[in-house]
Order: sequence, then C-alpha cells, then structure tokens
Amino acid sequence: MGVVTAVTWTIAAIGGIYLLWRGLSGGGLRRAKVTRFPVVLIFSHPALAVVALACWVAGLVTGNRALVWVAFGGLAVAALLGFAMFTRWLGAGRHERGTQGFPVLAVVLHGVAGVTTFALVFLSASAARVF
Repeated sequence: MGVVTAVTWTIAAIGGIYLLWRGLSGGGLRRAKVTRFPVVLIFSHPALAVVALACWVAGLVTGNRALVWVAFGGLAVAALLGFAMFTRWLGAGRHERGTQGFPVLAVVLHGVAGVTTFALVFLSASAARVF
C-alpha cells in the first residue's frame, strides 16, 4: 500500500506544481478579483502537503506510526485548504471569458489524486493501530 500511496501522492504533487506554476505565471498574486486566492492559502496548501509527505515517509522508514498519524493530520488540513480553493475556483472566476484560468483536467486530476492519497494515508495510519 505504501507504493500505491507514494504514486498517488506524486501524481497529486505534479498536478499541484503545475497548477501553482500556472496560477503564478498568469499573475495570480496581482489580480484584484473577488475569486482571487489569498496568498496564505496559495502557499500553505502545498507547504502542509509537503510536510505531511515528509512525516509519512519518515514514519514508514522508521516504523514510527505516530508520524503516519501526524502526516494524516497535516494532509487533512491541506485537503481542507484545497477544498476551499476548489470551491472558490468553481465560482465566477472559472467562467470568465478572455482569462487564462486553470485547466479543468489538471484540477480534476489533482483533486482525485489528492482524495485518493488522503484515503490511502488514512488506511495506512489505521492499519498501524497506534492510537
């Protein structure tokens, strides 16, 4: 299960890096729109996911299952922030003409990979039976 989780997490990360690059290169921090993502949200979502990934890998390598639960907690917060970004993306900003928004396929792939990763990390942590 660890390999499958690593693959889904990698797919989610690649999709997230692409979306972050696309948003920043398109002037995402300069736009003054209602649907603009706050800077804290833009950077805390991937930062939490990276910290959670580091905890998950450390937990698997060392056998410390408490780290796997910490990874799950960090990933849960990152997922909530991602859901907040997704709901804002669904707003009017996605449908505006003449703007270069996020590609739907990239958003869907990132979201599906993220949800799958979240479920797999939860299953990994539950199988550990530490708490």
